[in-house]
Amino acid sequence: MRLTTKGRYAVTAVLDLALHQDKGPVSLAAISERQNISLSYLEQLFAKLRRNEIVCSTRGPGGGYTLKNGVDEVSVSDIILAVDEACKVVDCGDDGGCHGDYQCLTHDLWQELSNEIRTFLDGITLSEIMKQDTVTEVQSRQEEVTVQ
Repeated sequence: MRLTTKGRYAVTAVLDLALHQDKGPVSLAAISERQNISLSYLEQLFAKLRRNEIVCSTRGPGGGYTLKNGVDEVSVSDIILAVDEACKVVDCGDDGGCHGDYQCLTHDLWQELSNEIRTFLDGITLSEIMKQDTVTEVQSRQEEVTVQ
């Protein structure tokens, strides 16, 4: 799977949102500060996430974003696909046109790997990531830095 910065940042930002939405809608400025991601980049990502019904927005003072569904219903692949990322290892086309009209020698191998990665990421939900000790430790450290 070719996971670009767009996909990684989207997963990071949505995980941050999931960790903080219990206090109400989360602003992109807060996510930007905690995760050191450009606010304008987050605005682009969250527009796509909202259109693809991963998040919903609340306008006005105290507004921000919340998850549209529960943390145990949102998979990592849902987030990546919502920001237009393809679960592909290489640029081999699904129609087999890797080199013009012809399939490359290793097309089936890379296609199978892409399918395995997609299946793996389909099976990981935000709630599972949130339970990891390292995520809890990083969250605590980020909140200490933000308070100072």
